[in-house]
Amino acid sequence: MSVEQKTAREPCCSKLKMFLAAMCFVFFAKAFQGSYMKSSITQIERRFDIPSSLIGFIDGSFEIGNLIVIAFVSYFGAQLHRPRLIGAGCLLMAIGSFITAAPHLFQGSYKYETTIAHLSASNGTESILPCLTNKSHSQANEIHTMEVQAECEKATSSSMWLYVFLGNMLRGVGETPVMPLGLSYLDDFSKQENTAFYLALIQTVGIMGPMFGFMLGSFCAKLYVDIGAVDLDSITINHKDSRWVGAWWLGFLITGGVMLLAGIPFWFLPKSLLKQGETETEKKLNVLEGEQDRFIPDNNKHSTPPNKPAPVSMAALAKDFLPALKKLFSNQIYLLLLGTAFVQVNGFIGMITFKPKFMEQTYGQSPSRAIFLIGIMNLPAVAFGIITGGFIMKKFKLNVLGAAKICIGASIMAFISLIIQYFLQCDNSQVAGLTVSYQGAPEVSYQTNTLLSQCNIGCSCSLKHWDPICASNGVTYVSPCLAGCQTSTGVGKEMVFHNCTCIGESSFPYANMSAVLGQCPRKNDCDYMFKFYMGVSVIGAFLSACGATPSYIILLRSIKPELKSFALGMHTLVVRTLGGIPPTIYFGALIDRTCLKWGTKQCGGKGACRIYETGAFRNSFLGLIYGLYASSYLLWGIMYNRLSHREKKLALKAQLKAPEQDGSGVSNGNMNAPSAIVKCNENPDQETTI
Repeated sequence: MSVEQKTAREPCCSKLKMFLAAMCFVFFAKAFQGSYMKSSITQIERRFDIPSSLIGFIDGSFEIGNLIVIAFVSYFGAQLHRPRLIGAGCLLMAIGSFITAAPHLFQGSYKYETTIAHLSASNGTESILPCLTNKSHSQANEIHTMEVQAECEKATSSSMWLYVFLGNMLRGVGETPVMPLGLSYLDDFSKQENTAFYLALIQTVGIMGPMFGFMLGSFCAKLYVDIGAVDLDSITINHKDSRWVGAWWLGFLITGGVMLLAGIPFWFLPKSLLKQGETETEKKLNVLEGEQDRFIPDNNKHSTPPNKPAPVSMAALAKDFLPALKKLFSNQIYLLLLGTAFVQVNGFIGMITFKPKFMEQTYGQSPSRAIFLIGIMNLPAVAFGIITGGFIMKKFKLNVLGAAKICIGASIMAFISLIIQYFLQCDNSQVAGLTVSYQGAPEVSYQTNTLLSQCNIGCSCSLKHWDPICASNGVTYVSPCLAGCQTSTGVGKEMVFHNCTCIGESSFPYANMSAVLGQCPRKNDCDYMFKFYMGVSVIGAFLSACGATPSYIILLRSIKPELKSFALGMHTLVVRTLGGIPPTIYFGALIDRTCLKWGTKQCGGKGACRIYETGAFRNSFLGLIYGLYASSYLLWGIMYNRLSHREKKLALKAQLKAPEQDGSGVSNGNMNAPSAIVKCNENPDQETTI
């Protein structure tokens, strides 16, 4: 009775469920880290004054770290202590986060580009002439010799982004054992019918990490980068300005601490567990058999007992590596899964990396608001979609073919939602000399813009700097000087410019010839369109996530058990390297081509982009996603055809075996002898007395 009670209570606190809880936490922590990195892309780009293509390369360093060790960890790690390897990976990820935040400690204060920093008057009265004052400063600030520029770049630590690159790459190395070793460990010791639900549970808890990561990113984006070290009243920009840099470093310290905690439980879990459902009595019988095998000699057995496997040397494992690799890649379904995942992940990584920037440039949202909305709206929809896919698999007990149908259906419906997003657009922000002329006519091409006009040609303004002001006519001017402003009042964020000649010459209606700091907000109908966009985006995120769990089930059920960890590792390798590294680079390079106005570094070089041409940005960004997803559906169709072909073969084999089993049970006397002979032949080393 006591044994039965012990067996009944064990599942509530079994080591498998402890491992499941630890996996949920580590998936949360690594998603927390990764999503915060994604949410900080814009802040890092502005802080180090680098283009989108380079920030894409930095973001891809995580996958580079995976590439270095994933094949070896997934293959050799399956034979080692998997929980402890996961714990060591968590420690590396925490260190990587701390290294990523290190540049903030070594850099000086952030100095944003501006033409009016020197214009503040002590008494706040009308005393400055922006149009004339810039004449002396513009020429002096734009002349840089090679020696002066080299010294300037050294003083400003312009290469400190390398620390971010290395820290992110170390995070990629540490994350390597979590997916292949953790999921294979769980699948090895859980019931087959519970695997889909456990995977869905892990992914659902894991998706909570991006929610908190994006919300933390939104919070840090509103804090000034040098908070506590500078007087915030002297800052003339706010968090909506494209020159604003938030406290990006703070979040990496927080996510690193969380990852340290997540890795602790894995150091105390065993190398292997009992298969789920195995009773305590069976465990004791296995122990007794092991003791008998150890102390009772058996001349007929020369192998190691089943529960005491012979130690495997690293040389033997290395010898079997290439044959295992050849066997794995001879599986056509596995290759099609890799190809489909590679194409879809390319589209997904490119989209999620630059989606905040897309929302900022297309709909006029601030980076902090864009990140916050993704965290509280899109990501919960993804979590609900993942658990829905796992629930459908468990509820209807679908096979591999049924899982493929869910994946294809969910992907096509998500693609339709993406197409709808193309038509939910806003007009370009009206910027004089970039998107509209100074007289009010739209610019013919975004590649040919003219910042000079008759109203400001006598001011000798700097054409490199971005220091926008919003006029009463609703038009943004690149700087007070280029707006032809003659005077100014106020200090800091309250500065107002007056007698701006370019405002008076435009065809737009205006109340007066004054302007305030900052870029003009979008029209009211753009906010209305943005609400539709978010609604369609949330529906698309849910539909796309419904296929996540079924796709993992297809992967697990399409390979042999002994290759499971290796297959998951190679899947992660291909997806992370070919699907994770290139898209951030070529998406960023393509987006850079739509830039209207580049910023200027402190040393005079080209910095980060300040404003993009909305139509070209949308066409490049969404068009590339459409092409990638459309290619993946072709691969899904081929894979579905192969899966259905394989299922028919398996069904035919089952029908052929059924008559043989029925025939073997009809006769007892005549069939006993042949069956005994067959058994004897199957085990020739065992003696018989037939």
